[in-house]
Parts: sequence; C-alpha cells; structure tokens
Amino acid sequence: MDAIDEKLLLALRENARASTARLARLVGRSRTSVQSRIERLERAGVIVGYGVRLAPEHDLGAVRAHVMIKVGPKEARAVTAALKGIPQVRVLHSVSGDMDLIAVAATASVAEMDGVIDRIGALDGVERTTSSILLSTKFER
Repeated sequence: MDAIDEKLLLALRENARASTARLARLVGRSRTSVQSRIERLERAGVIVGYGVRLAPEHDLGAVRAHVMIKVGPKEARAVTAALKGIPQVRVLHSVSGDMDLIAVAATASVAEMDGVIDRIGALDGVERTTSSILLSTKFER
C-alpha cells in the first residue's frame, strides 16, 4: 500500500458510495486507476466489505456502552468465545493496560443493557468489568 491507497481508503471510510470519478478527484488519479486500486485492495483482503452507518436515533441499538473487561490468566480465549454468543456485543477489542478487552454493546433499552452487562460480568473467566454508557457520538468515520 502506498500513500494514494491510504488516501483512497480514507475517502471510502468517509463515503463508501462515492463515485469512482469523485474518488479519482480526491486522490488525484484517473477513474481507471482508482477502480484498479479498489479491485486490488479487495483481492488483497484490505477491503473486505462495505456497510451502512445509521444515525444513532435510527440504530437498532439505541443504548450503547463500552464494557471494559478484566480477564483471568489464560482465560481470554474462553471469554472471547462466550462474548461471541451474546448478540448485543457488536465489537470486541483486545487492549493494553489494566483491562484486557473492551466490548461495545448495543441494546434497545437501559434495562436490557443492565442485563447484558450483568451477563458479561458473570462469565467464567471475567474478573471484573467497568462500563460506560455512550451519551452521544460527536463523529464517526
């Protein structure tokens, strides 16, 4: 990947539906060159798909939270597998620091989120959790 690929990926993150002509103008290359780059990035597995970002008020999970998770020694694999089984957990990150994982959960109500956080905390291998309910999203790319 080069600087043009990076600019192209940034532009696609902003608007994956942008026309090839618009992307070409943004990165300073021809439409044919941009289309070839996109196809190459897809074949290489750099671009694995395109999606829809919903406005928070239209998102299926109106209540979102970051759940920081401390995992017991050698328990990360089992906890990760258990978290995959909780459909409200949309994303799971491995992180450095005091906590080992951050789960991003989304539910339809605060009461449901309370239950999801309790369920995460009760998993075998989870030592403790710290949760933060997201109030608003200032921007997303």
